[in-house]
Amino acid sequence: MFEVDAVITWVDGADPVHLAKRERHLVLAEADAVAQARAPLHDNGTNPHRWVCSDELNYCVRSIANNAPWVRRIWIVTDDQTPVLERISPEFSAKISIIDHREIFAGYEDALPTFNSLSIETMLWRIPGLAEHFLYFNDDVFLTAPVTRADFFAADGPVLRGKWTNHSDLAACVASRDEACLLNHYNQINAAQMIGYTADQVFESAHVVHPTQRSVMAELFDTYRDAFIANTSYRFRDAAQFLPQSLHNHACLADGSAAILDTRDYLHVAVGGIDTWSADDVSGYLRGSEWDAIKFLCVNDLPEVERSFPDARLWIEEAIGRSGAV
Repeated sequence: MFEVDAVITWVDGADPVHLAKRERHLVLAEADAVAQARAPLHDNGTNPHRWVCSDELNYCVRSIANNAPWVRRIWIVTDDQTPVLERISPEFSAKISIIDHREIFAGYEDALPTFNSLSIETMLWRIPGLAEHFLYFNDDVFLTAPVTRADFFAADGPVLRGKWTNHSDLAACVASRDEACLLNHYNQINAAQMIGYTADQVFESAHVVHPTQRSVMAELFDTYRDAFIANTSYRFRDAAQFLPQSLHNHACLADGSAAILDTRDYLHVAVGGIDTWSADDVSGYLRGSEWDAIKFLCVNDLPEVERSFPDARLWIEEAIGRSGAV
């Protein structure tokens, strides 16, 4: 049986040191954009909500401990920070390692500091000692049911969640590139086109755990080295970047090694997605994460969800802990 690791990216945006550093580099990046006559920085990459920390990391790690105890190691990638993890057993805590950005950017330190998840994701495969098969988690993605390796990897490659999408109209609309809610689509279009797909055949990844093979990323780095280095150079998210996990997915789809899951086993509460929802709407949606068929829950903006549904954390606790307390 092959070993599988988990990788989680995390930042405490309220840390005074990190905040001061981010604000300093934001001013520099904005001035550089003006000096180089480039478009202003993208709102999706500079909105402060991107760095809000609301204990999602604890939910994420505990969900792995409860529902995927077979994971070999958990690597938490941070910027010179150490998270406080609670309600984790000593046995499972021993699996957790903290990895600093400087380790994965070794040899490419000019890109640091970075406040850009796309840049960080570009280098995750360089974690020293990382298993060939790993699961990439944003810290706002939780496991809500027991899972096995087969939920993520088939015989030849990754099991993907998402759908084929025609983005030709979006690709042709220059004005839409500035819209915060559309940035991820452009990043996935860019990734697909690097592999040879066109904008009318983009596999849109769902907001779930991303099964990844380290050797695939290493090979892509060798093939697209200049593009990888350019991707890391943006300190804040930009529409010109590619989504690394989407690049991995399209490469695996192109060579036939990926399998696409034809059932939906995940729920996603998107940023801004609940503005028009009632408390009952939010409550019902979160209760859905307790269904046996649902294995993944992504909550992009927990404080926003709590404003509409104050008991949100109770439902998340219930959803991630069905297989037993740590």
